[in-house]
Amino acid sequence: MYRTRTWAEERPQLSTVSRVLILGGFVVGILLLIGCVPNQPATNQQTTTTNANTAVNTNTNTAPATAETSASRIPITLPVVDALMTDEGFVAELRRTVQPSDEQFDKLKNAARDAVLQLGENVTDDDARSTRTSQADADKRLKEILGNEGAEKFKALARKYWSGGEVAASVKPNEVPGDTRIVINAPAYRMDIFRDGQLVKSYKVGIGYPEFPLPVGVRTAKSIIFNPTWTPPDEPWVKGEFQPGKTVEAGSKKNPLGLIKIPIGLPSLIHGGKDPSRLGTFASHGCVGLTNPLVQDFAAQLATLSGTQLTQEQIKQYEQQRKETTEVNLARSIPVELRYETIVVEDGKLKVYRDVYEHGTNTEENLNRVLEAHGLSMASFSPEEQNKIREALQKMAVDPQGKPVDEEAANKDDKKPTSSRVTRNIKGAKEIVIDIPSLKGKGYPAPMNINA
Repeated sequence: MYRTRTWAEERPQLSTVSRVLILGGFVVGILLLIGCVPNQPATNQQTTTTNANTAVNTNTNTAPATAETSASRIPITLPVVDALMTDEGFVAELRRTVQPSDEQFDKLKNAARDAVLQLGENVTDDDARSTRTSQADADKRLKEILGNEGAEKFKALARKYWSGGEVAASVKPNEVPGDTRIVINAPAYRMDIFRDGQLVKSYKVGIGYPEFPLPVGVRTAKSIIFNPTWTPPDEPWVKGEFQPGKTVEAGSKKNPLGLIKIPIGLPSLIHGGKDPSRLGTFASHGCVGLTNPLVQDFAAQLATLSGTQLTQEQIKQYEQQRKETTEVNLARSIPVELRYETIVVEDGKLKVYRDVYEHGTNTEENLNRVLEAHGLSMASFSPEEQNKIREALQKMAVDPQGKPVDEEAANKDDKKPTSSRVTRNIKGAKEIVIDIPSLKGKGYPAPMNINA
């Protein structure tokens, strides 16, 4: 059986451990059990092992990035670099295209690892670190190590790998898929299931921390892994709570992956194990987090979408066999589209979400692009509605510190990080909803049975 290392085998939900251990989950990004596995036809084969990791083919790395605008917004942080540097395919392509010297390669690995280790030090909930400052730190270090040209080549390669892209992504704002796929919009903390273009189920989810942002692009779900195991790394944050290198068994309450994990390509997962309070917040390391009951429900929905024979009774049986890891290959692969849309038209409402990864998307220019896709413009609205919209854009275009985010600032290479710490929550409201009658019947559908 193939065995991969996945980055997002994450920290458990522990309410009484120290803050260092809580933040230590970030370091599990190092665990990236990511490997290049030969393509295999998807079947309804079920494989059972005892106390062992299982994995699936996540080799989407050679596919081109999705739309250029989306790919260019993918933040490359040093923790992301640390994850990518554990993948043999990425490293081989890095040596071929960027051609770093052995010294440069070692410096790059060390800088990325140091950045991850520093995330576990002196953390408080009141401290904040943003994606923008983490990205700026990475830009600075990459230029110091690889030079300007080498740094740009490295980031282009990293974005290609990070975006995935086995199938086409939506190119129109708020586009409703016409096929069967999963759509995840990170700023909305929302995951939707579409069957033949119809929304059938929605979930509120946890998303990646600022240093581990969810990528943008289309991945593929090919299997469901029940009762996954987890092996803690030999890192400082592990000591005291876990024994490095000693597998946390499937079914253990300390296993941060919960009852189910669904790989969706380098190096992300959809998985359980989250406390309900973590839904709608930063809660993972480049993954999509659900509670155990919700991930079981999602697994059943995914099986139905793919034509895989998997009943609720079987899912409950797997839960009872907690020490056995079982992989169920889907009869048909299902696309998983990862979006970053902070302005969404939704049947009589305009929703403006906080720019959680500071891409600089809450602008009037982007608003006009969204409205044009629905045959509207700002001139379509009353002066009162226009004022409400502009105010919403301004309020939602700030970083965790409350500082304005704009396109220039978000992409500025020489901006120095203001903190080495991480916040788990975003200050203030996460969305503003404006009722606009002229939007009735337009746009993306409202959530369907969300977390029901």
